[in-house]
Amino acid sequence: MTTPRQSSGGPLSGVRVVELAGIGPGPFAAMLLADLGADVVRVDRPGGPGLGIDPARDLTNRNKRSVLVDLKADGGPDTVLDLVERADVLIEGYRPGVAERLGVGPDACLARNPRLVYGRMTGWGQSGPLAHTAGHDIGYIAITGTLGMIGPDPEGPPTVPANLVGDYAGGSLYLVIGVLAALQHARTHGEGQVVDAAIVDGTAHLATMIHGMLAAGGWQDRRGVNLLDGGCPFYGTYATSDGGYMAVGALEQQFYDEFVRLLGIEEAAPARRDLARWGELRAAVAERFRSRTREEWTAVFEGTDACVAPVLSLREAPGHPHLAARGTFVEHGGLVQPAPAPRFSATPGTVRGGPALPGADTDEVAHDWAVPALVSHASAAKESSA
Repeated sequence: MTTPRQSSGGPLSGVRVVELAGIGPGPFAAMLLADLGADVVRVDRPGGPGLGIDPARDLTNRNKRSVLVDLKADGGPDTVLDLVERADVLIEGYRPGVAERLGVGPDACLARNPRLVYGRMTGWGQSGPLAHTAGHDIGYIAITGTLGMIGPDPEGPPTVPANLVGDYAGGSLYLVIGVLAALQHARTHGEGQVVDAAIVDGTAHLATMIHGMLAAGGWQDRRGVNLLDGGCPFYGTYATSDGGYMAVGALEQQFYDEFVRLLGIEEAAPARRDLARWGELRAAVAERFRSRTREEWTAVFEGTDACVAPVLSLREAPGHPHLAARGTFVEHGGLVQPAPAPRFSATPGTVRGGPALPGADTDEVAHDWAVPALVSHASAAKESSA
């Protein structure tokens, strides 16, 4: 396999990935591989995915290159298979059976490249009664029990954690883990395979510790009454006098002792192990936090082991001194964004390029991957969509 046009320097430098354009967890998984140095070529369709987001600001397409291929047109599937022949990994996020109908399913791709890792990203998985139905993050985490355990009020509704727990934690990250494990197998044994990454599977797996606590009697099967779900008065959030919030995670005794001392309720706080008085403790903590601003409380707790931090907004976070010192956020092309993670001492990942615009790299990829058919097919796709 030929070397990509340039070394990215990341730990996956030299790995080639074909991403069939989709939305949500598939693109994020491909972005993570690209951040780690893989040469990710996104196969965009004429007209785009229809999400309404400006492609120039879609950060999940950073560090990638894009080509334009109409999989429903003559020659489209063959062009993708030409890319597959030269790739190490393919990622797709269609409903089960769609890739097969388009002519780029696992059988067709593995026939062309037996060492290929074929990554499939779905919500429900490739099998089961719901496999062919529509869905979104909130539904996937709902049936696994994960959504039902999130939230501080046992009588109120669950708290929706954006789409981080399902799409990205239970979906994207598990797909990447599976792809990297299968890639290791392919390089050791010369055998490719299909990775079925279902958000329901990954989200259920994330709750393994909670299931263990439930079995051991250390977790109640209802929200708002447990140590980590907002029910505990020393593990939650509290409003400040200016409308801000502070996050408290003083679980261990020594951290709790420091917390109540700095908060100024050392003498008034009831015993932390007396669950019957947790409501009283919560009220005391809440009243004290309401006496000062978020900035004032941040100054009180900063640099201590009380495990208290200010709750920052998305726009505030990059300016936090710790994150700024670590370079947790970077600016590239005028866009402030999270830096690649995790970090590597010998092969650091970097933001090498902004969001790949649909079809913008067709000529370059056609040359680098030695797939001249890309150019002619892209031209035909543009004409048909005009």
